Amino acid sequence: MSDTLNPDQLFTCQKCGECCRGYGGTFVTDEDIVNISRYLNINPHRLVADYCQLSGGKPVLAQRPSGYCIFWDTLCTIHPVKPKMCRKWPFIESLLVDACNWKVMAASCPGIRTDLPDRWVQECAKKVISTIERNVS
Repeated sequence: MSDTLNPDQLFTCQKCGECCRGYGGTFVTDEDIVNISRYLNINPHRLVADYCQLSGGKPVLAQRPSGYCIFWDTLCTIHPVKPKMCRKWPFIESLLVDACNWKVMAASCPGIRTDLPDRWVQECAKKVISTIERNVS
């Protein structure tokens, strides 16, 4: 493996939706709310009122009784404007704290490779997170 890591070497989305189910919900930023609202052609306040719940005073996307995100319907119905939290998956901040989280997530995500060193996972996570944070408008 080269020193330049490519996220596709560690993760290939299987479109199974397991990341869209449970796990405490998907936090949405103000930017996410604006982008999703524009995409759905609704007022941002209506988006929060109709499609979000509050957790710790912050909006998270609501979940259906099945545990899936309200926008999951065999595929993500807001994929082009999915929240920042979703864009990072599975390269999330908790990996920077403990690379063992990668294997925990792999237990429910068939697209995650677990046969690579933890340091590669963490380096790739840093890169993905940094890129997404830089691209926030």
